[in-house]
Amino acid sequence: MANERLRDAILRNGLTPVVVAERIGVDAKTVERWITQDRAPYPRHRHAIAAMVREDVPYLWPDAVTPEKASQIGQSEMVQLYSRRSSVPFDLWRRLIERATERIDVLAYAGLFLVEQDPRLIDVLRQKGVDGVTVNILLGDPTSPAIERKSVEEGTPGVMAAKIRQVQQYYKRLDDARGVKVLYHDTTLYNSIYRFDDEMLVNMHVLGFPAPHAPVMHLRKLNGGELFRTYSDSFDRVLGVSKPWPSNEVAA
Repeated sequence: MANERLRDAILRNGLTPVVVAERIGVDAKTVERWITQDRAPYPRHRHAIAAMVREDVPYLWPDAVTPEKASQIGQSEMVQLYSRRSSVPFDLWRRLIERATERIDVLAYAGLFLVEQDPRLIDVLRQKGVDGVTVNILLGDPTSPAIERKSVEEGTPGVMAAKIRQVQQYYKRLDDARGVKVLYHDTTLYNSIYRFDDEMLVNMHVLGFPAPHAPVMHLRKLNGGELFRTYSDSFDRVLGVSKPWPSNEVAA
């Protein structure tokens, strides 16, 4: 059976088996066999090809990484664990945002702290879009039952919806920004996800605790790892069901 994922990734990046073979120092016929016979290259070649075509090793060769190995890599993907979000240094948030060159993803209910701790954030995001960075901001739908349930569980009925209405006033300034989307979801969040290229801050939600008092994982993507990819896939699923705020709705 042919490895269609590998074939597609090579072609999508404007490459050929011959070019790939030259870059990694193997015979072109060997690369052809990796494609047509779905043979797995040596690990060093797998990683070189994955980097070349900008895909994950497990995507190109699903059976090449054992669960044990993936678990080990996952442990290395965790850069730092913070006991609460309020312990994450402001400089880290700023550095991750400013260094992003491909994508900035935010999945939260409100995430009001981002705009409160950095008044320049909206302007920075606008410029990032101009520079070609894809920016996706996913906020909770303030009319969703999930939002009020979250507020009740934290002992502050109505507060979460109010925070979303407040943060809308900031993000409304990005309505015409190139490369920037502000969308709304009504999903139940188990984590708030903040992705900056291949680094990510995951704010885990804990029943009865506000997000600032819940743990945060700082992750960095590694080829063959599953931890970063798990949360990235989660973000993409929510992105797929998120929608623009109705034009006839006016934030209070």
